[in-house]
Amino acid sequence: MAQATTSKEIVILEEESVTLPKGFKAGGLHCGLKRKRLDLGYIVSEVPAAAAGVYTTNAFQAAPLVVTQESMAKENKIQALIVNSANANACTGEQGIKDAYEMQSQFASELGIQNHLVAVTSTGVIGEVLPMEKITTGIKQILNKEHEDVKNFLQAILTTDLVVKHIGVQMTIDGKTVSIGGASKGSGMIHPNMATMLGFVTSDANIAHEDLSNALKEITNQTFNMITVDGDTSTNDMVVVMANGMAGNDQLTKDHPDWEVFKAGLKIVCESLAKKIARDGEGATKLVEVKVDGAFSQNAARAIGKSIISSNLVKTAIYGTDANWGRIVTAIGYSGVPIEPMAIKVSLGTIPVFENGLPAPFNEDEAKKYLEQDTVQIFVDLNQGEFSATAWGCDLTYDYVKINASYRT
Repeated sequence: MAQATTSKEIVILEEESVTLPKGFKAGGLHCGLKRKRLDLGYIVSEVPAAAAGVYTTNAFQAAPLVVTQESMAKENKIQALIVNSANANACTGEQGIKDAYEMQSQFASELGIQNHLVAVTSTGVIGEVLPMEKITTGIKQILNKEHEDVKNFLQAILTTDLVVKHIGVQMTIDGKTVSIGGASKGSGMIHPNMATMLGFVTSDANIAHEDLSNALKEITNQTFNMITVDGDTSTNDMVVVMANGMAGNDQLTKDHPDWEVFKAGLKIVCESLAKKIARDGEGATKLVEVKVDGAFSQNAARAIGKSIISSNLVKTAIYGTDANWGRIVTAIGYSGVPIEPMAIKVSLGTIPVFENGLPAPFNEDEAKKYLEQDTVQIFVDLNQGEFSATAWGCDLTYDYVKINASYRT
């Protein structure tokens, strides 16, 4: 049974996932896109669900994103999604679009629903046409009871990920138990620009589409858009949230008295998934968290956090357990944010390393020991205002180069 911890009015269920909310099922199978591992997955709601999405800012948007955005725009609802790994169906021209529509049509036919109620997602190698005969065979079999298991879904969406990423939360709204579940994949080609990843969030909340969409965009900027592994923004980034209303609460809008509780739950799910992606960065050995305080604006705090967490020199120093604070200060300086250099304070954990424009005396052995931990925190106080932000990333290792030097083979 999942262990639960409670934060105010929200119960956090670390072992749960997208099937925690009422009315959702998920599964997956191996259809032959990968040599041995599962590679085709699905999520299905018993009824059409209010839906919202955020998508990559890369100008080369993969075919599934084009199809999914178009479908969602028809009713702002979806009932199911089909996802394949191993092949991104990106930069595949008209054939790619045709294949994405075919995946949608085939899965809709198996479910007996309209095509536009199916979202399509893909992840993997760019520039290769989908082997549709394998996907067609997989879709025809995927709803068989033997493949219905959320663990199968979690495995089917992975590429170079080493671990599955999921979480669930529950809260009480209008006297009803409302659940939110989440799952994601992402390990490489990760940069804070809609986060390079696929994210799937489900809920049984009854919620208005516009408010759900606005909440997802706001929370994405605080979570998925605040992670980086390698500075590359993918063609296939997408986060989709589905809310089917089966909890039976009064419709949630921004004016509902429990709106902030729901948003807090959604943020917990998104932040947890974002941090798990950062921790599972290709070749990574450490999660790096950068906390920026004292900024004159929210955007300034975020920009500086992103600048530090994206610096390859900072990331390699952390891998090498080198307390090279100069790299952190340099990343602050080129962030594009106006700063007051003499006012800034930088600490590694509880160890001050830079203050008042000068190095702060610290024990190198103590700092090295701190950097050997699997979670490293960098604190920056700008002393310019009251805004703050947190960014997440990982160290940069030899293994990252090995993994990406032979990704297609």
